[in-house]
Amino acid sequence: MARLFGTDGVRGAVGTFLTADLALSLARAATGMEGHEHPRVLIIRDTRESGEMLEAAVAAGVAAAGGEALLGGILPTPAAPLLMRRYDLHLAAVLSASHNPYEDNGIKFFASDGFKLSDELEARIEEALEADAPTDAAEPGRVRTLHGTLADYLRALHERFADLDLSGVDVLLDCAHGATYRAGPEIFRRLGAAVTVMGDAPDGRNINAGCGSTHVDRLAEAVPAGGHDVGFAFDGDGDRVLAADRTGAVVDGDELIALAAHHLRHADRLPGNGVAVTVMTNYGFHGAMAQAGIEVATTPVGDRYVLEELRARGWKLGGEQSGHIIDLGFASSGDGVAAALLTLEALAGSDLADRHGMEKLPQRLVNVRVADKVAAQEAPDVVEAIQREQAGLEGRGRVLVRPSGTEPMVRVMVEAPTADEAEAVCGRLVAVVEAEAGD
Repeated sequence: MARLFGTDGVRGAVGTFLTADLALSLARAATGMEGHEHPRVLIIRDTRESGEMLEAAVAAGVAAAGGEALLGGILPTPAAPLLMRRYDLHLAAVLSASHNPYEDNGIKFFASDGFKLSDELEARIEEALEADAPTDAAEPGRVRTLHGTLADYLRALHERFADLDLSGVDVLLDCAHGATYRAGPEIFRRLGAAVTVMGDAPDGRNINAGCGSTHVDRLAEAVPAGGHDVGFAFDGDGDRVLAADRTGAVVDGDELIALAAHHLRHADRLPGNGVAVTVMTNYGFHGAMAQAGIEVATTPVGDRYVLEELRARGWKLGGEQSGHIIDLGFASSGDGVAAALLTLEALAGSDLADRHGMEKLPQRLVNVRVADKVAAQEAPDVVEAIQREQAGLEGRGRVLVRPSGTEPMVRVMVEAPTADEAEAVCGRLVAVVEAEAGD
């Protein structure tokens, strides 16, 4: 059996890959491994039309294993660990495919400590499915609705940002027709902001469709057009956020993390005086953190690797350029709504357009489709070209050539002091990759 779990749970097309049978089996196996006689398992989902079917299947799997399935309804992913802590739950299943289109869905589990399952436990679940090991419990569990979950999540946000006064701030939110469509606008209004909302009418199929953080240009156009002070765009499950300032300039995850790092350090709330980011993080971020005396740890792409690094070092802040921002001082998962509020807290009434967290270097990224992505990256001519171009940018920028984790592509990324130089260097590297292994 091919590996089911990816970097963020089990995800794929509903009906062909992710079926009701698979969802039931995964939930039954995960519940059976929890180690409690009657595990209490939270189930939340985003707005995809397949969510209700998978919710029923996962609940059946939990009950078949003798657990109690608690249906929490539509909520952002980061609500799961917060609710688990509040109700002392043993396991959580989040049904979402994040920024993917509605045809996809996924299942990601959170363990009793509030963190996503380890690689080892995921492997054990897959082994159990392959061996057809899961069996129904002698005494089946039950399924019931857990009421008040949205209020609980909002309460947690309000308690964390109780001192944040957004009176007089005009905010535009793009909720991607996803899991934040109620929670996002509500918490901003409670904190005093004037709120305008896009992407808050989910119909089961419009999640992430031309909206949200994967289509942030829509927000960037709407903020200055509507005279708003700032805008934030979430993804379908609400664990990432990108921003736009009043001029329409997009503010990515790197810049938001830099703002948060400066703010939390000044407030003496940055344990270890460090921050964890991925290899895709802009070169300018590293320079800004070095100047501020903040240590930076670099991980592979994926918020789970950032989280592992934070836990290993005892740090609290990290994230990705794509907008996954993790503040372990609040939750054990990226939280787009909390990150947006943290940004405004860091600004302390100043304008996002006047931000001084970091100076980004121009970046050029090209995806090259290849027959063999590993061979293309390791080809002698490609390695030599990478070394030559990196030497030319030493101390001024950088080169990153890496295989895609999910597609037959090599990603060529260059950062340089000017856009023209980044374009030129990237063009030369792409030509070498294409000549060596392009299809």
